[in-house]
Amino acid sequence: VFRLLPPRMDNSAEDYRIQSFDLDTQVLLKTALKDPSSVNLEKVSNIIMDQSLKDQVFSKEAGRICYTIVQAEAKQSNGNVFRRNLLNRLQQEFKDREETRSRSLQEWVCYVTFICNIFDYLKVNNMPMVALVHPVFDCLMRLAQPDALMNEEEVDCLVLQLHRIGEQLEKVNSQRMDELFFLLRDGFLLQEGLTSMARLLLLEILEFRAGGWLLSSTAHKYYYSEISD
Repeated sequence: VFRLLPPRMDNSAEDYRIQSFDLDTQVLLKTALKDPSSVNLEKVSNIIMDQSLKDQVFSKEAGRICYTIVQAEAKQSNGNVFRRNLLNRLQQEFKDREETRSRSLQEWVCYVTFICNIFDYLKVNNMPMVALVHPVFDCLMRLAQPDALMNEEEVDCLVLQLHRIGEQLEKVNSQRMDELFFLLRDGFLLQEGLTSMARLLLLEILEFRAGGWLLSSTAHKYYYSEISD
């Protein structure tokens, strides 16, 4: 049973950010959203994955498209072809993650954003998908390694994902969350050569979790006035 999220605006192409595709692909995706059994869902999952890897804005939104297609397919035929293909593809990309990271930092950051987005949206009986818990943690742990903390882009990605799904992840595996935060604390306290922005982001996320995944209004003012200055 997949949870229903509150409807956000109408389900226009714009809402799902699919207007960046060519027309044939837009038609394919729109059809998949409404009538999934009439299209090749493996092809659809590959299109969504490929676009997510190269388009950072799309990788943040793609979970909603996937969620809608999964819902539609379950309702239409009780099927899970799309979800199965999507998970296979996520797994395949996960195996190649180091290669991806060394080839293109942007693609790697997009991958992490996408898998976290899928983790956030696709639930079974209101619970996160077990298959994704360890891969998501592995990606976040990778972003917390000393070499990654030297890249603001990776720190930024890590902090954004923790804001979004940190609390859910901690509920399913608090031990791994502790391990992740040991790395972040050590990075913040001990690592030399971090940019001041990276330090600020790390401090903010350490406080965010310490406050029960909430920022006090004073802390919010402090960090966000710093960032906008």
